[in-house]
Amino acid sequence: MKNDKKFMKLAFKEAEKALEIDEVPIGAVVVKDNEVIGRGYNLREKEQDPTAHAEIIAIREAAQNLGSWRLENCEIFVTLEPCPMCTGAMLQSRINRLVYAASDPKGGAVGSLYDLTKDKRLNHQIEVRKGLMAEKSSKILKDFFKKLR
Repeated sequence: MKNDKKFMKLAFKEAEKALEIDEVPIGAVVVKDNEVIGRGYNLREKEQDPTAHAEIIAIREAAQNLGSWRLENCEIFVTLEPCPMCTGAMLQSRINRLVYAASDPKGGAVGSLYDLTKDKRLNHQIEVRKGLMAEKSSKILKDFFKKLR
């Protein structure tokens, strides 16, 4: 928990990469034992892939680096509340902890629309910390969408 801000700042660095290529500025990092093992930023437009969300890309890289789909004892830091697909990927990969910045009232699956991380019907639950650096994330996203209009 003491390194949460440090890792969230790294997730924002990933979001900046998305912004540079006119993608929605969302970034994610997966951490194990205080070391980043996966990074990702949105690439949906560039890849024309609906699954190319920051979280999915970071989870894939982490699994590759560990040589296992099981990301037990890992944490993920994301600049926006994950959608149902990304939350599902976190559950499937057995990530232990999620820290996210801004809530997503239109698509969030970690409390805004649903809370898949706490659903006891699933075989895994995820510890969650919400709102770390939320103002920064909201501003980056609002500025991005304002520029598009």
